[in-house]
Amino acid sequence: MIKYFRAAVPFKLLLNPIHLLSFGFGSGLSPFASGTFGTLAAIPFYYYMQSLPITYYLLMVALTFALGVYICDVTSKALGVHDHGAIVWDEFVGYFITMIALPSGWTYIIVGFFMFRVFDVFKPWPINILDEKVSGGFGIMIDDVLAGVYALVCMQILVYFGFFEKINSIGLF
Repeated sequence: MIKYFRAAVPFKLLLNPIHLLSFGFGSGLSPFASGTFGTLAAIPFYYYMQSLPITYYLLMVALTFALGVYICDVTSKALGVHDHGAIVWDEFVGYFITMIALPSGWTYIIVGFFMFRVFDVFKPWPINILDEKVSGGFGIMIDDVLAGVYALVCMQILVYFGFFEKINSIGLF
């Protein structure tokens, strides 16, 4: 058993590819801030996805969402806990949504990471309602999808108003 602050995660679950994915390749097993570690684990995947044409990128996001509904549901049932903290595939998808149609570069990756985490942690309306009321794999995924949409809108506003050019011009990143 891997000790975890909510409920123990049997080690044998990591041997199943479905659970390994839903645990974000093990990143969700952190004893604290598992969502943050899950989002960090999503960054290398995004790094390679960012060069895809927008149509393929959106297709990948849709596929990872559909896969997430299934794998998160299977893992939550195996653990007997809805939205166990170790399940972080939803963070991967939320971060991928945050980063839709952004220019490449570490400044965008870092700001997008923090932007997504803010919305995922604080869960403004209606994210908080979805988090409480919708169950199953879809329920696990949908609050992070909406957090990703909120973060995406904020990122696009920052791009529009030249925030990243200002940050890059002062050499912060």
